[in-house]
Amino acid sequence: MVYQLPLAYLLGLEGVALLRAFGGEHDRDFTEARIAEIRRLLDSPELGGTGVTAERVGTVAGYRVWSRTYDRPGNGLFAFEEPLVDEILDPLPAGVALDAACGTGRHTGRLVARGHRVIGVDSSPEMLERARARVPEADFRRGDLDSLPVPDDHVDVIVCALALVHLPRLAPAFREFARVLRPGGHLLITDVHHETVALGSVPRMRSAAGGPGLLPAYRHRAADYLTAALPLGLRVRRCEEPGRTIGPGAAGGDLPATIAPGPWDDWPWSLVGIVPAAAEAAWNEAPAVMVWHFELPGS
Repeated sequence: MVYQLPLAYLLGLEGVALLRAFGGEHDRDFTEARIAEIRRLLDSPELGGTGVTAERVGTVAGYRVWSRTYDRPGNGLFAFEEPLVDEILDPLPAGVALDAACGTGRHTGRLVARGHRVIGVDSSPEMLERARARVPEADFRRGDLDSLPVPDDHVDVIVCALALVHLPRLAPAFREFARVLRPGGHLLITDVHHETVALGSVPRMRSAAGGPGLLPAYRHRAADYLTAALPLGLRVRRCEEPGRTIGPGAAGGDLPATIAPGPWDDWPWSLVGIVPAAAEAAWNEAPAVMVWHFELPGS
């Protein structure tokens, strides 16, 4: 179980902002304003209540619920990774492609549009149902990233988007990627950046009974991907960490007169507006996603 308290998150943002100030990114006035704001937060009756205890939910159960709303607008990470995915895919010749952890087929459609014969694999039957309706041209199969239902040396391109964050270890999935990839093939991975996870961006959903639940989210660093990929002979072609650049004052200024944490379903985003200056300092230039392009050398 995970205990989430709005006051704790807000104090965490203030702490990150103060660390940035301590490192030289902000001046004395900013530092003193953050300390004064912390005192106001601690004295705020709206934040003194009990937090929410959320259950940790596995990906199959979690995506059973999330599949109903996954394709609706609102996932801010898509805008960071999709342009880079297009840049990497565009020069590659058409062949057999695998969309690993394909979800509702968001990248499956991109691959089909580029002339690939596409296999989509996901562990969630509900996500696969929506993927089949969205991209009927593709071949969808149920399976896990550490045991892909695909033969050896079978695909020319693999896309795995925003999924490895759910795995405690990367090595099993990378071994499967290398197994099914043909010599000369390309592996494109996008993932939630560990700094985004550390700042509280963890997928949440309500269970069928209405209880709060959090999907697993692990903080994988660049060394973790390289440690999993390089021993398999995969070579790095590109690595990008696109993120948010927030202009001075873009998030607002002082603590609002009325503090309203909002419902748990909107955390942490409804909390950010309570401490706009601290949130701006904490989130500015924080990478949103990590994008990798690997190649398996030809024989």
